[in-house]
Amino acid sequence: MSNNKELKLNNKRTLIIGAAFFSILMLWQVYNHYCPLLLEELLKQKFEGKQLTYIIGIIMACDNILSIFMLPLFGRLSDKTKSKYGKRMPYIVIGMVSAAIVFPFIPVMFMINNLVGTIIMMLAVLLIMNMYRNPAVALMPDVTPKPLRSKANGLINFVGYLGAILAGGLAMILPFSKTINENKELFPYNVLIVFIVASVFMIAAVSLLIFKINENKILAETKEDMELGEKYAETFEEIKEDKPLSKGDKKNIFILLLSVFFWFMSFNAIETFNGLFCKDILGSDGIGGTFTIILTVTSILTFLGTLNWPSKHGRKKCVIFGLISIIFGFLGCTFYIAILGGFGAQSATPEAWPFFIFSAYCGFGWALINANSYPMLMEVSSSKNIGTYTGRYYTFSMLAQSITPVLVGLIMTFNAAGLKLLYVYSSITMIIAFIIFILFKEKRKPIKETKKGFEALE
Repeated sequence: MSNNKELKLNNKRTLIIGAAFFSILMLWQVYNHYCPLLLEELLKQKFEGKQLTYIIGIIMACDNILSIFMLPLFGRLSDKTKSKYGKRMPYIVIGMVSAAIVFPFIPVMFMINNLVGTIIMMLAVLLIMNMYRNPAVALMPDVTPKPLRSKANGLINFVGYLGAILAGGLAMILPFSKTINENKELFPYNVLIVFIVASVFMIAAVSLLIFKINENKILAETKEDMELGEKYAETFEEIKEDKPLSKGDKKNIFILLLSVFFWFMSFNAIETFNGLFCKDILGSDGIGGTFTIILTVTSILTFLGTLNWPSKHGRKKCVIFGLISIIFGFLGCTFYIAILGGFGAQSATPEAWPFFIFSAYCGFGWALINANSYPMLMEVSSSKNIGTYTGRYYTFSMLAQSITPVLVGLIMTFNAAGLKLLYVYSSITMIIAFIIFILFKEKRKPIKETKKGFEALE
């Protein structure tokens, strides 16, 4: 094997692999937008109209707590799995089909005013999703050389965010507020339609993967490129399966994972409560759908427009650009609320358009962070433990998503400013992530590669 061989990304295959991520982001956007609204309505009925935001946070967080244990478990299991269908695909196919079947039962339980049943169905969906989320994410680095993983991750996130746009569009067309008439009677068929549409798209995505991705064949075809990619890994010392990591690489892992924890603390607070924020502060939960679409469209354009940024500027600078952009967006929303009358009692409904502008900055930043942070961790992995390291990434991200709904829910429930504190909280936690991440030390190794198609986009 010659070191002069050019590495190039298989765009078509990468985009197809992204179908699994499409289903993940689509489902979670629908889940995070509608489930807090369903829970709020059921809790109001059960507790005579009381606003119990912190209980919603606890319920949402309890789901995520299971992910802390399940994602690393299924990462390790898939690392060790050997079958004629591959080591990741069995989990992906079974998980996606099962999730598509169970997902619509969440609004079904809501339709019969069953709070416990709604929570149980939410938990069932989470359990199923955790079966395949880690293997679905690990499949990309399995078949992509290390120097090309940021580009590949950008393309996969591009496909995934199409799913988020679909979810945001559904939230705009079929907002939860239209399920309640003047007599406070429920007509939740709009919500049921949204969940069924999401399940149909999941079936379409898994069908594409089944017919187009032969995992074992791809692993054999990419073996030589993977070996060459190891020589260009951005690590302090060469990664070997029987050799412990260097001190510098271990320190980088700690810094990166701690940063991951805090930026997910920040962003998940918005994901969890932005629907309620838009309904109670801006006047309509449908605005949350518009917010999501703007954020995801901006992210998609960023994924495509910055494919070559990691090779030109380095992954660390890309993440720093992203953090600065998101901090600007969150602080912009915070100051806008303050300018309109502070954090006391609200006298009038604010205009929504400034939040749409700031959401574009957040979309740009979140795209840069997502495209580059996961590949940075994968630099220290070997072909035998990609699922394990993916599990570590998700342990920290899901731990953050378990803590943050409860923490910010308590803050907003027991403070007069309420939901107006949402963007204050997210601004502070994102700034902490930035301060930690700047300590990461990047060791760049430029490579020779072929650019064409999506890869040539500047």
